[in-house]
Amino acid sequence: MKFSSLRTRLTVVSLCCLTAAAGDVRAAESSREEPASPDVANHRRPANEDELRYWLENMVWYHRFTVQEITSAMGMEADEVRSALAQFDIRNDNRPRTDPDRQKKILVLPYPGGRHPRVGHRLAAIRPQRESKISIFAPWDQESYVVVDVPETIEYDLGVLYLAHTHVPTFWTERNIVLERLEWNRHADGSLDIERRLPNGVSFTTRVDSTQDGARMSFSLTNGTDRTLTRLRMTPCAILRGAKGFEQQTNDNKVLKKPFAACRSVEGNRWIITTWEDCREVATNSKCPCLHSDPPLWVCEPGETVRARGWLTFYEGTDIEEEFRRLEKLVLR
Repeated sequence: MKFSSLRTRLTVVSLCCLTAAAGDVRAAESSREEPASPDVANHRRPANEDELRYWLENMVWYHRFTVQEITSAMGMEADEVRSALAQFDIRNDNRPRTDPDRQKKILVLPYPGGRHPRVGHRLAAIRPQRESKISIFAPWDQESYVVVDVPETIEYDLGVLYLAHTHVPTFWTERNIVLERLEWNRHADGSLDIERRLPNGVSFTTRVDSTQDGARMSFSLTNGTDRTLTRLRMTPCAILRGAKGFEQQTNDNKVLKKPFAACRSVEGNRWIITTWEDCREVATNSKCPCLHSDPPLWVCEPGETVRARGWLTFYEGTDIEEEFRRLEKLVLR
């Protein structure tokens, strides 16, 4: 069963932040928003005590979750959460000091879910999945972070192969196939990676490594089917709700200069910048708000692998054009 050409066009236009030209949001904005109440069906209960402790530390020490948000993320009763927090002595005020060696790098953590990463435009992102999302923490504020969806979407000529939330029909929902829930692999050096194998033989992997001023992201997709995948594209999304001073629902604080998409703080002296190699377009959505620098379109033959590298960086200063030039020499060559 193939998607019709009309269905494919409507799907592409409906997705979160795709644009006809840089800065012009195609997605129609709704005057109504998804209720803020948690979706308990999307929780992830920890598999064991070690995982319980890890996620509680992640949510309380770093993401500053409330008990209600923790219950939404983990499917536990509030009394269970309070008991576990007391057992492990995890509080907002006793986060350990960062190891000096690790302090040289930006903190990168799996995003735990339970709190919607967007300020608005939530009807286009119902039940966001945490296995596609990582939090990259700002160097100037331990409580500010950018949630990066990588990937947010994977599309090709027949439709949507992967979508990091519920919005439009995908290749799998059309067939009543539910994809397995996954978790990021966490490594001692602070890096994260994850691999997903889709039922049709397509597989993709994402890796994230922290650096002194941000994070490097790599994505690869292998075509394990017997047909050529045409107009194949992966769309990442940098969501700004958790970054204090960057969460305003406006495009007035955004600068789009292909391959860079950047957001300026309210004070005007700090920036969040994202870029991907061989960028096909840059975009932003004021309602989320978010930033896009999207990798190119691919043609992927059976057995072949396509790859892309991206960066999210932080900059303190006022000369964003000079910072773009610096980054061009540093990360794009």
